[in-house]
Amino acid sequence: MSKVIKNSELILNRDGSIYHLHLRPENIARTIITVGDPERVDQVSKHFDSIDFKQQKREFKTHTGFLSNKRISVISTGIGTDNIDIVLNELDALVNIDFKTRRTKSILTSLNIIRIGTSGTIQKNIPIDSFVLNTKALDLSGMLNNYNTESIRNKAFEKTFCKKTNWSIEKSYPILVESCKTLNSKLYNKNILKGITATCNGFYAPQGRTLRLNPKDEKLIEKIENFSFDNLKITNFEMETSAIFGLSKLLGHNSSSINAILANRKNGDFSKHPEKTIDKLIKYCLKKLTCQ
Repeated sequence: MSKVIKNSELILNRDGSIYHLHLRPENIARTIITVGDPERVDQVSKHFDSIDFKQQKREFKTHTGFLSNKRISVISTGIGTDNIDIVLNELDALVNIDFKTRRTKSILTSLNIIRIGTSGTIQKNIPIDSFVLNTKALDLSGMLNNYNTESIRNKAFEKTFCKKTNWSIEKSYPILVESCKTLNSKLYNKNILKGITATCNGFYAPQGRTLRLNPKDEKLIEKIENFSFDNLKITNFEMETSAIFGLSKLLGHNSSSINAILANRKNGDFSKHPEKTIDKLIKYCLKKLTCQ
């Protein structure tokens, strides 16, 4: 029998909901879409046939409903892998821990977790307003280094990346993790690009941006743009995907991530109609997830 989880580790609210998300087990579906912006939750759920649950606490907003007889939840995570650490662990707790006994269930449930996000590409030939399905994610944020990732990482890729980019030992060691092939197959079509996303721990210097402060490594984008391993290239930067892939793998869930490319960092361009592009991606993903 599994050990009892202490009150300080599994924190529940007075109504029996999990601490940060403020959700009870019956409030979520087995297919979960994650978005960064709480306002984007409404952009997704407006396409549902019905909504039977709404909740918001801090940046974590949840709508659960039905589309084409399929129950789906959409949850906003906010920005960053630190928030993903909260969301993924609490989603897992909702389905795999008995809140009454405070023990791990004997039969575990696997969730399907799909990130619909926005991103900037570092490859000159990837057009603005295109979609990139990330088959792998390189964690540059350091979050996954807090977990035992030996079973899910690609050390050969990581070693080569550090060598080719002269990765500083002052930074967290990169970890490469994969998405779920089954979910990728469901989301893919021939008009969708595939690639590796680099998940960063910030938006400005960590992604090589300069406003009034220069990044410590001013050639970061150039080095990552030119890096390849087994003919695989890093296509884009964002701030959540590696944590979703890594924690999903470790916890036994299925995950995928598809991003609307709103910026091309090499060309210096930004989408002229980002909301239109995002809505197009949302509708595309919902159609793919509900088709038989």
